[in-house]
Amino acid sequence: MTVPSLEASLGMTVYATRTPGVGGRIKLFAEDFIVEEILVDGSKATLKHTPAGLPEGWGRHLLCLLVKKNWDTLAALEKIAEELNIDEGQLHVAGIKDTKAVTAQHISISRVPPEKILNIKVKGLRVYPIRFEDEAVSPSRLYGNHFHIVVRSISYGPAVVEERINAVVEELKHLGGVPNYFGHQRFGTKRPVTHLVGRQIVKGNLEEASLTFLSLPSPFEDPDAREARRLIREAGDYRAALKILPKHLTYERAMLKHLIKHPRDYLGALRRLPLKLRRLFVQAYQSYLYNLFLSERIKRGMPLNDVLVGDYALELDGCGLPTGRASRVSESNLSQIREKMRRGEAALAIPLVGLKVEASGGVQGEIEREILSSEGVNPQDFRVECMPEAVARGGFRRVLTPIINLQTSEASEDPVNPSKFKVELDFTLLRGSYATVLLREVMKPRNVVEAGF
Repeated sequence: MTVPSLEASLGMTVYATRTPGVGGRIKLFAEDFIVEEILVDGSKATLKHTPAGLPEGWGRHLLCLLVKKNWDTLAALEKIAEELNIDEGQLHVAGIKDTKAVTAQHISISRVPPEKILNIKVKGLRVYPIRFEDEAVSPSRLYGNHFHIVVRSISYGPAVVEERINAVVEELKHLGGVPNYFGHQRFGTKRPVTHLVGRQIVKGNLEEASLTFLSLPSPFEDPDAREARRLIREAGDYRAALKILPKHLTYERAMLKHLIKHPRDYLGALRRLPLKLRRLFVQAYQSYLYNLFLSERIKRGMPLNDVLVGDYALELDGCGLPTGRASRVSESNLSQIREKMRRGEAALAIPLVGLKVEASGGVQGEIEREILSSEGVNPQDFRVECMPEAVARGGFRRVLTPIINLQTSEASEDPVNPSKFKVELDFTLLRGSYATVLLREVMKPRNVVEAGF
């Protein structure tokens, strides 16, 4: 079954299931894609939150609920910091949420009184103070996310939709979960450039990294943006490009203003971007490489719910979350690790390339070395000497992620698309896993962008 070229360009070159998809479209409305965050202590960020007055007591950090609609997470944090007149470093989140969606998540704000939070008045953003804590919210406190998703504009009738979804779910159950690809949002769907910028940063090509971010065109952008990018790439005319570049492209505008004053200072231009974004470029390239490693493992028919000699096994905690500790599988510990996997204490993992992580052994190691060679990079390049703040030490990511409490509605008429149908899905995924990766197996869209990904 052929994967769309855009997905293939993100390293997702295969499907894990053979059942045809139902097609359709997601995110027609922001309310069609609801995300509610769950912390390891059971706290759930819900859209139905009822404010209970200002919290009392004291702590270094004020835990708040952030509800956003059609906001990028980093942009939302930047706006909140601006509204509160504080440094962005005083804000902490557990995870990045989808942009075209309605999402509820926890954020920590340090050194700000709760009554000031209530003064935030921004369209599409609501912030509610909950309680004081000594510990800021962080990725380590995140358990996962609950999703409620509406797939609209399905051409097939209810019987076919039900049959196909059930068949895909059964295939995934047999597999033991869904392949834990980094999803479309990691790279950008309409303009997937983050990993391309990261590749150039890792290789030390800061000029090409800057020009990739500034000038790589997308057919899904408005004409002014495309023309501005053409002026940058073909003419190097930063002033003319800045005049027509849309105002909402704030990152590009900041870089262009710097390059107008300092035409060859590409490092300085990149450093006009938030630190989180600069690091995200390199992390996105790590993610792309991981996706390629996983795709090739699937292509070769290697197991995803079992380990082979040379593979890595990642230890899991009592919640099924990765501990970060991984063991290389050998002939001597193979049976022991398989028993741990059976008990839910370990899972097959693939490395995230970085300074501190060695490649797998065995066949998986061959895959990794072949792909790194074709990319022209090696783990030591992730020291990122040209931009030390973006250094990537590496890690491990489990190959399969469980699908928790999946429920699907019966297909029904889609009121906004006459003669077509819709279906609703509810499920929870562990932190770091992407709902769109499950949806691509269910839908198997021909055109990822038109399908709303």
